[in-house]
Amino acid sequence: MTRLLTPHIATMTEMREPHKVLERANGRPVAILRNSALVGYFVPAEAVEAQEHRAATLEEVMEAMERRRAVNQPILDYLRDK
Repeated sequence: MTRLLTPHIATMTEMREPHKVLERANGRPVAILRNSALVGYFVPAEAVEAQEHRAATLEEVMEAMERRRAVNQPILDYLRDK
């Protein structure tokens, strides 16, 4: 079972009218589902603009990669074997 990162949900069919999805979500991100499986998130511009963003430093990226080595390594092995 996938944990959704927002309480707002829409189906792919509802995304035919994205303005209605945005109105219903009141500026919050919306989880998009297809056949009850998470496809992705639809994030309104105001939700992104409201946050302060900055670029990660090389040191932060390398630290994060090292912390996640056990998770990332199987993917790297898979890609190397292709």
